[in-house]
Amino acid sequence: MTKVPDDKTLTEYGFSERHKGQILLIACGALAREILALKETNGWDHMVLQCLPAKYHLYPDKITDAVEDTVRKHRNSYERIFVVYADCGTGGLLQKKCEELGVDMVAGPHCYSFFEGNDDFAKRDEITAFYLTDFLVKQFDAFVWKPMGLDRHPELRDMLFGNYTKLVYQAQVEDPALRAKAEDCANRLGLDYEYRFTGYGDLAKALKSQA
Repeated sequence: MTKVPDDKTLTEYGFSERHKGQILLIACGALAREILALKETNGWDHMVLQCLPAKYHLYPDKITDAVEDTVRKHRNSYERIFVVYADCGTGGLLQKKCEELGVDMVAGPHCYSFFEGNDDFAKRDEITAFYLTDFLVKQFDAFVWKPMGLDRHPELRDMLFGNYTKLVYQAQVEDPALRAKAEDCANRLGLDYEYRFTGYGDLAKALKSQA
């Protein structure tokens, strides 16, 4: 059974094995638990996970360079490399770089889209929804509340979230504790709350296509 690292080490998580015949997954650290769960469930032992820091969610300009550096470092050690990022705020730069490097990546604008399913997400056209995944519910203070300064200046809430109408929790696993925490996050932001169980969505399909 695959041992899942605790939350403190997810953004640093990776494997050191480098063998021909294996597929290297270069992924956002925010997806570590989901990818490990899919690997274990499907017996994808030939897939090796290397995560980049989840904090790049806050600095998307760092993603493309970090992915390129990791591909160049490992490309001769694996049969194939797959980038487990969507565009994630890079403005198309990550897609362009992956094409230059000759590696595939997950389709979609961001993880909220591919968790729900890119086609279904596009149909909803929810421009006033703020999304959280399992990871972001767990790390709400570290990735939302504190970086936006709401811990120090709660009066910024209306300015930052005034154009949102609801918080949508896209759940990858069914966990009552996370549902309760997500609802609390919505209350703290002054937004209506909506729960959607998405599972792994197009992430599972993308990894299956590579496996």
